Amino acid sequence: MVTPTRVAFERPLLSELTRDYTVVDMHFHSRYSDGFNDIKSIVKRVRRLGIGIAITDHNEIKGAIKLGKVRDILTIPGIELTSQEGSHLLVYFYDFKALSDFYKTHVKPFMGKGVMASLSLEMEEIVSRAKKYESLVIFPHPYCAIYTGVCNAIFSRQRQAALFDMVDGVEVINAGNLKKWNLQCAVLGFNLGKSMTGGSDGHNLFQMGKAVTYTEYVTDRIAFLDEIKQTRNWVVGKEIDLFRKVTSNGYKIRSNIKNYPHVLGKNVRFSYTVLNTKSRQVKKTMQRTIKKRMRGA
Repeated sequence: MVTPTRVAFERPLLSELTRDYTVVDMHFHSRYSDGFNDIKSIVKRVRRLGIGIAITDHNEIKGAIKLGKVRDILTIPGIELTSQEGSHLLVYFYDFKALSDFYKTHVKPFMGKGVMASLSLEMEEIVSRAKKYESLVIFPHPYCAIYTGVCNAIFSRQRQAALFDMVDGVEVINAGNLKKWNLQCAVLGFNLGKSMTGGSDGHNLFQMGKAVTYTEYVTDRIAFLDEIKQTRNWVVGKEIDLFRKVTSNGYKIRSNIKNYPHVLGKNVRFSYTVLNTKSRQVKKTMQRTIKKRMRGA
């Protein structure tokens, strides 16, 4: 059997992959946060595709816990957290009891007005709390269009470097992201030399399985997560087309309408940060140019 490419930007051939490997969509949302589908529909689709799944709802675990009661599919306990800065973090657990305890102790007391609001914890504090458990801590879509990825102007280069030291790895293919951003995520993943995962970031069933993480055949989530931690896994996926992105984003907007004031405030703060960063960069460039001309005079 030919060894797969570590990260492949192509459509996953699930019917072929699932014959020889354990295949999991590591990033999917249910209607308990901003997804469209209920757990029953998600389970039906998972069975049809023959893959495993991680329900990673925003600051919520009801969907993941419901999914954990289904015994005939591989389920990964997970949650996607929103830091005080607005950036996201994926945490996967080895069992559902740990997920429940983490949520009760380290998420619920710091919740905002809704599941889509930021927690009142900075990113470093969230990571530290997640690392108290046997877990896999991953930065999703580190490069993306806005502040939800950790590689944004809110975090200095030094702070980003410290955060990357703290976590287990990064998501290198996100089917809901743009290819140019995913390519940067993949480069980051290889440069860090840490765990790399892929997931659809699906909010509708048609997105499920568009990007997946897979390993040599294993029978349980513990072995699967261990393989990822030991960087003995592969990622394959392709971004969904523009029309389907619009369809999915339209639903996310409708389901997130209660959170508009919070999102608007974060967008305004992020825009100011970007503008200030660009202004400083322009100023430094002009200063260097002037110094070069003075030396050459």
